[in-house]
Amino acid sequence: MLPFLYSGHDQLNHLQKVLQRGSLTLLTRNGASSYFIGPEGKTGPEYELAAAFADYLGLDIEVKAAEAFGDLGTLLRSHQGDLIGANLTRTSAREQLFNFGPDYAHTRVIVVYRRGKTRPRKLPDLLGMQLSVIAGSSYETLLIKAQQDLPGLQWTAEKTIGMEGLLLAIADGELDATLVDSNIFKIHSRFYPGLKMGFTLPDEQPQAWAFPPGDDDSLVQKSRTFFKLIRDNGMLASIQSHYDDNDNDLDRVSMFQFMKQVRNRLPSLLPVFQEVAAVHDMDWRLLAAMGYQESHWVPDAVSVTGVRGIMMLTQRTARQLGINDRLDPEQSIEGGARYFLRMHQRIPARIPEPDRTWMALAAYNMGWGHLEDARVLTQKQGGNPDRWQDVDKRLPLLSQEKWYHQTRYGYARGYEAQQYVNNIRSYFDTLVWMDTRAHPMLVTQL
Repeated sequence: MLPFLYSGHDQLNHLQKVLQRGSLTLLTRNGASSYFIGPEGKTGPEYELAAAFADYLGLDIEVKAAEAFGDLGTLLRSHQGDLIGANLTRTSAREQLFNFGPDYAHTRVIVVYRRGKTRPRKLPDLLGMQLSVIAGSSYETLLIKAQQDLPGLQWTAEKTIGMEGLLLAIADGELDATLVDSNIFKIHSRFYPGLKMGFTLPDEQPQAWAFPPGDDDSLVQKSRTFFKLIRDNGMLASIQSHYDDNDNDLDRVSMFQFMKQVRNRLPSLLPVFQEVAAVHDMDWRLLAAMGYQESHWVPDAVSVTGVRGIMMLTQRTARQLGINDRLDPEQSIEGGARYFLRMHQRIPARIPEPDRTWMALAAYNMGWGHLEDARVLTQKQGGNPDRWQDVDKRLPLLSQEKWYHQTRYGYARGYEAQQYVNNIRSYFDTLVWMDTRAHPMLVTQL
């Protein structure tokens, strides 16, 4: 009906244009706090919100990621997108440039520095520090204002480096500090365990979507209705909490060690992980995450129980797989991939991804029989044995006498398998994040 309804109208408003086009284009930045390609496809807090808005309008969602933060406004004004969703702070200066939708989050700007260095506690402490912020950001505006009282305050405005690049530069000691929104740092902090919050600037900052300037606010009004709806039904809180939830994250020391070995040990092993994964149609990032959990990527690792190599294969498993030298990285990784696929293929076909993979990892760690026991216990307790979240909760029961007496295979260190899977998921998520972001620490290796 759209051509009929709009025929004879040369000047369509913004809402009518996107409805006629059949799609909504989100302008954003590639990053963990906005939009990125995850193991299951496009994701990120801004992407999920925009995708839900497009679905609310009955449209498809398209994404255009700007190369630099400062490009977002240019793209919007040149009509290459319908809205900016990139953790954009609504300021009085920006309100002169764009129309804004309703505030969907409130944040505070914090100063971040490297652990072990002198902590800055107030703005004067930034004097003499090597400070950088994103060019054209609200952070630069705050520093310009602060410079009126602190003439000696100096900083570098980066046009081509994103927030991840700045945080990495601080972690590497190339910079002393930067400014970042508290909610953005919360999402990124697990990837940069060497960083710490110095102090918080006083004023709270509202975040909102930006729409093209002018009198046409038809799409803006729709966004107001949409945000009221998702606030009332809990969707907004659910999306935001999903990315703020760090329950599966490693502790700071563990993540610090992982990132250290991404730089020191992964480079020589990366081609092997990629080649083996390609042969077996696996994700190399998952295989590498498994290898780190098993041995921290140490080729000649040996445990007191006799398991050896990067994938820590038992002698029996190696013999079954035809592996002659468990300490040879290529043979070990090849054997680990094949053994994992054996477990993966035994998972019932009705179980979808990613649950299928998480269950296969648990079986890889504690054995197929014990995984089946956990699934049986899950079903007995009214849970769904085909859903990893339900099975995961029952794994620790395998080490409790009351419960393992009811199983076929008896006692198992289910809590270890639970931690094993959670750790691999964290390592995997980190590698996916680094890979899809062309992270400076990983892109040089690739």
